[in-house]
Amino acid sequence: MGLVLNCAGPFSATAAAMIAACLAAHAHYLDITGEIGVFEHARTLDAAARAAGIVICPGIGFDVIPTDCVAATLKAALPDATHLAVGFDSRSGFSPGTAKTSVEGLAQGGKVRQDGRIISVPLAYKTRRIDFGDGKKLAMTIPWGGVSTAYATTGIPNIEVYIPGSPAMVARARRANRFKWLLGASMVQNFMKRRIEKTVKGPSSAKRDAQPAFVWGEVTNARGDKRTARIKTANGYSLTVTGALAVVEHLLAHDVSGGAYTPAKLIGPDLVTRLPGSGPMQIA
Repeated sequence: MGLVLNCAGPFSATAAAMIAACLAAHAHYLDITGEIGVFEHARTLDAAARAAGIVICPGIGFDVIPTDCVAATLKAALPDATHLAVGFDSRSGFSPGTAKTSVEGLAQGGKVRQDGRIISVPLAYKTRRIDFGDGKKLAMTIPWGGVSTAYATTGIPNIEVYIPGSPAMVARARRANRFKWLLGASMVQNFMKRRIEKTVKGPSSAKRDAQPAFVWGEVTNARGDKRTARIKTANGYSLTVTGALAVVEHLLAHDVSGGAYTPAKLIGPDLVTRLPGSGPMQIA
């Protein structure tokens, strides 16, 4: 076996064991996670992956191909950037695996990167109005995988990730901060995950086709210079399929030095623009 594409989430339960198996078997490891913990774990195994001659590249789905490519593009546009904000507007709902990961995230709270370090912050830590590409909307910070991967790709030390959120959604997230201790209890986690298995089916093909995603990013430097990037892509679940297969095909067709990678580091910041349903990267 030369390559594994792990699509079994939550990846907090599957990634570490599968990466260890891939290192032992000298097989490339890929997955479609969005979990910060998995990305951080993968980075610690860079030397081991180099020694084994394999690629370890988590996050080759909607998380984090689009935001990673946006981050890399913005770093090239403003090389001395000190702050990066990225985000996306995707309205297709959750698959069961994504929903379970979100349940785990409620108990862990928010995450941002500050001065090069990932720090814990409350859910909906910050809000701002953002035009992701479909008009200005209220948005809030979330603990998205880009908090980890965008730093590995760009080295920018301050990173936040945003999604649109109604005032009611922001208020619910902030109320949840008071109950993190309860949401993290194993009994509560197991109950919510069992309910997800029974009730969450994921978006239909027709719904995916009708609901594209809008991805945005912004960098600033110490002088206050700013660059902004936007791209419209296929629905997140559709992009996950085409993005993951594009990375698989790349590794099957090319000899790549072993190590831990992000998607933009592995293939390049133009990866997202080459996927079906993507428009051009617009930079201002």
